[in-house]
Amino acid sequence: MLLRERDTQKGVLVSVCDPDCLGKTFENEAATLAVTEEFYGGPDAVEATREEVVAGLQRAQIANIVGETAVGVALEAGLVDEDAVLEFDGTRHAQLLWV
Repeated sequence: MLLRERDTQKGVLVSVCDPDCLGKTFENEAATLAVTEEFYGGPDAVEATREEVVAGLQRAQIANIVGETAVGVALEAGLVDEDAVLEFDGTRHAQLLWV
């Protein structure tokens, strides 16, 4: 999985995606999801283990998670509820917001 963390005015923003999702655009009836290199990749993104992804998501105030594996890790860790997972062309997406 690709993990990217950055500091923002609202706290730590984390993006996680399965590598095979990077550079693709997915759609559903309501919206389009672009998994861009600019947001999910770039020089600050690292290949991460399940444990590193969970740790990153636990540090996040806001997170965007794309892909079967990445969303599955967030679900298994209890950080995302299954009811909050969206589907775009069969690809899973979840957002995390700690308030």
